[in-house]
Amino acid sequence: MRTPKQEPKIAGGGGDSARVFSGYHESVLPGEVVEALRPGEGKLYIDGTLGGGGHASLLLEAGASVIGFDQDEEALEEAGKKLEKYGERFRSVRTNFRVAGEVLEGLGVRDVDGVLLDVGVSSRQLDAGGRGFSFRENGPLDMRMDRRSPVTAESVVNGETQERLSEIFREYGEEPMAAKVAARIVQVRESRRLETTFDLVEAVGSVIPKRGPRHPATKVFQALRVAVNDELGSLKEGLEGFVPFLAGGGRMAVITFHSLEDRIVKRFFKERSAPEIDRPEWAQARPNPLYSFRLITSSPVAATAAEVSKNPRSRSAKLRVAEKLPRKP
Repeated sequence: MRTPKQEPKIAGGGGDSARVFSGYHESVLPGEVVEALRPGEGKLYIDGTLGGGGHASLLLEAGASVIGFDQDEEALEEAGKKLEKYGERFRSVRTNFRVAGEVLEGLGVRDVDGVLLDVGVSSRQLDAGGRGFSFRENGPLDMRMDRRSPVTAESVVNGETQERLSEIFREYGEEPMAAKVAARIVQVRESRRLETTFDLVEAVGSVIPKRGPRHPATKVFQALRVAVNDELGSLKEGLEGFVPFLAGGGRMAVITFHSLEDRIVKRFFKERSAPEIDRPEWAQARPNPLYSFRLITSSPVAATAAEVSKNPRSRSAKLRVAEKLPRKP
């Protein structure tokens, strides 16, 4: 059986007319998302990472209905104000998209025409010192996207073993000096608890020298955020959870901002877009039981130079898209 032919890479669409800024967060790759998901009247979409509602507004403007998920109450409040004009075509739920299946079942939803995930932290969260995501603003070591969670960056930094901290910085931040940073944190907390973002910045800066434009604490902060919010686990479970609800011909579009997330999405789509699988010990290839998608983007879509100049955060964004195959009778 031949692999279905891949469609050409989605063209860049990040010009001025496609720019979406809600005051909460500037949505990345807006034109590319609309082109990928093909919204229209009568269609239903899931925005699993609602944020300020920028992407959702584009889908709604095209006549579609949207159910938005977000675990951040501030994001839901902001999006609610922006999107209330669409009436019953917009609904929101405060939850992590990892439990999408349970939520959709509870809402009585069986089929959706598209799913969008814009994975990562919003500009508003980064800029708000009180949320603890930024190494440039002093504030409590929090980093929770859902502030109902008992796990904070402070509890991780002060409670985990040196070995575990090193593992977190190495695996989630890809920090080459992970072991030394972990050792320094443990040394500092022997005399005082690390409670603020600047406490952590000071500890990291005493180990990692400043070289180039990147802040020394960038990867450590990323790693802690990923650990506190179990972002990789949420992504894996969320991708799986949406599959049964995506109608044949419906599309899943995922925007990631670092290599760990992108590898998960790439692997997920690859495993489900191959009609057959083969192994050296097999006499011949066998049907792939996970085969349920065809790739729309053979390689990730990146922001245009024009978009990056207006929204530097879009520089690291990668969009991957796949289309659900018709369900077997």
